[in-house]
Amino acid sequence: MSGSGLGGLNKSSPDSIVIGLCQSQLFDVRTPEQLKHAVDHVCNLVGKARRSYALMDFIVFPEYCIHGLTMSTDDSIMCTLEGPEVQAFKRACKSNTIWGCFSIMERNELGMPWNTGIVINAEGELVNYYRKMHPWIPVEPWYPGNRGIPTFAGPNGITMAHIICHDGQFPEMAHECAYLGAEVMIRTAGYTSPIKNSWEITNRSNSFTNLMWTCSVALAGSDGTFNSMGEAMFCNPEGEVVRHGNGNADEIFACEIRRGDALEKRRLWGVENNLYQFGHRGYSAVAGGATDCPYTYMRDLVAGKYRQHGEENVVVVDGTSCGIAKPTAKYETN
Repeated sequence: MSGSGLGGLNKSSPDSIVIGLCQSQLFDVRTPEQLKHAVDHVCNLVGKARRSYALMDFIVFPEYCIHGLTMSTDDSIMCTLEGPEVQAFKRACKSNTIWGCFSIMERNELGMPWNTGIVINAEGELVNYYRKMHPWIPVEPWYPGNRGIPTFAGPNGITMAHIICHDGQFPEMAHECAYLGAEVMIRTAGYTSPIKNSWEITNRSNSFTNLMWTCSVALAGSDGTFNSMGEAMFCNPEGEVVRHGNGNADEIFACEIRRGDALEKRRLWGVENNLYQFGHRGYSAVAGGATDCPYTYMRDLVAGKYRQHGEENVVVVDGTSCGIAKPTAKYETN
């Protein structure tokens, strides 16, 4: 099993980085004043990360870290990339010389807000901007992401990608991250305890099937209605849980990750090198392997006619069961 550098306190190689996962407190956020309080809290935790882990390169906060789980779409608490909330995150990263991953609900001129994740480097610059592709329907009202899954060069040049919560339940999302070169996939969430089991299953399988590190964290604590689960988790490319958190609010768990670890396995492995083998079926029998697309659902999705067997019998097909009005807007990619 890959080590964790004594929980991120050490680096065993100049190619290593230390990533921290902060199980930040779940807040009830409905007003601009409550939003500001949550932003201040998260910025203070950036400082805590720097003080408690001298070698930490990157601190990751959960989905909903400043908006909580109210699912409010009130315009007064929606954010923009130029707004005061993101500016506060940039100042916190720069003043503490640390990278940070944060969550905002982003105002959207097309209709319902986006659920957006951003990464800011240690100079206070925005280096990644991702909109959640798969909102947790029917519960979440967010507009589906239209920017794909960007990869970015993280600390020490390690290639990373960021997905959000329910995204990680779709194996295609992790496969896309790895296919585009990510050695590390960050997964931030607001999940509550009923998801604990599937959280570990998917984090581990996303790692193993793509030979990729996954670093995942959810909110923690209670807002008086919901209890979030925390469950910070680092899984190595063999699908082993290297570090596992708990349910304590604002606790930070860290792990050392060596740049090149995943790439080395993808280059040298034969058995279970699945990222390569997926597109080169049966290469021991056929030169170069079969490179066709034998999957009906993929061909149908590309053609815009995805329709699962028995789809006409699916009962829940909008958010009305969760108090969300039936939508009339059509999806737009730009």
